[in-house]
Amino acid sequence: MRPANNRKWIEMVLARRGLPAVPYNFMFSPVSQRIAENHYGSPIDDAINLPIRMSGTKSIKPLYADPAVFGKTAKDEYGVRWSTSTIDRGAPIGPVLKEPTLSGYRFPEAGMPYRFEDLGEWCARKAEHFRIIWVGDLWERATFMRGMENILLDVALHRAFVRDLLRGIADYILETMEILFDRFEFEAIAVSDDYGTQKAMIISPDDWRTLIKPLLGEIYGYAKKRGRKVFHHSCGNIVPIIGDMIDIGLDILHPIQPEAMDILYLKREFGAFLTFCGGIRTQDLLVHGTPGEVRAEVMKLKELMGNRGGYILEPGITIQADVPPENIVAMIDAAMEE
Repeated sequence: MRPANNRKWIEMVLARRGLPAVPYNFMFSPVSQRIAENHYGSPIDDAINLPIRMSGTKSIKPLYADPAVFGKTAKDEYGVRWSTSTIDRGAPIGPVLKEPTLSGYRFPEAGMPYRFEDLGEWCARKAEHFRIIWVGDLWERATFMRGMENILLDVALHRAFVRDLLRGIADYILETMEILFDRFEFEAIAVSDDYGTQKAMIISPDDWRTLIKPLLGEIYGYAKKRGRKVFHHSCGNIVPIIGDMIDIGLDILHPIQPEAMDILYLKREFGAFLTFCGGIRTQDLLVHGTPGEVRAEVMKLKELMGNRGGYILEPGITIQADVPPENIVAMIDAAMEE
């Protein structure tokens, strides 16, 4: 049975207590959100009663920057210029740090008032739900600022620069968290930081443990000190470091892409310590499968991954524009079925 209070539902799943119905969460791209709202109503979060509600600090470049509003490109707080798109988040265009040095670069100010506009009202309005606030990205932000090829070379050749860059980014996140914790009531922070490809990690596990883990430990640790749970998004195969992430305080791992990892193995190996969020195949099933196949996969995941709690059903990536409307509806209907 689904508990009456959404926040308590997620808390029960995290605690593996009472074995309630499997909760679900969906993140929509602009196109898929329009499809879902045309079918279920608007706003979609309320129409399908998502138990988790997510928000974050405002950016001068929103996640989905409409070209009609921003033009062909938009610059974020860190100075990174992005392409804009009507269907996705776009992509970084060239590094803002063209050389492996921070000389002349100034990190953004975490306390800018515009970043926190409307968050107090949002937190109050969503009090019956499990509220998660995105606080930023660390390694992934460094790749945006320097470029992927450059930052990987820097890990090998300019290690002190990489440490300084990650330290500056982490300090911005920690300052943001301090403001959030002092001003607002919510249940968890979310970090977005991709470490994996479909086959292996982007950065070696040893380098991750040396360069990223200590700073991530500070972020997780500060959240725990202030009574919040920790939700971490990382695409790709990150099996070698999941134990490390648990050790420093991770509560929810997202989106556990089944194309990259054996998610049933994850459940067996780490399910006593970690809640998983994700797991629906997005690269083949949602795009090319039939509604019946989508429904069958959702029901299977609810049974196998939801066994003994510790699981939140969700696709392995934000629902993209290439997912047919009938498959979006089949997935959501099966998720809500008790």
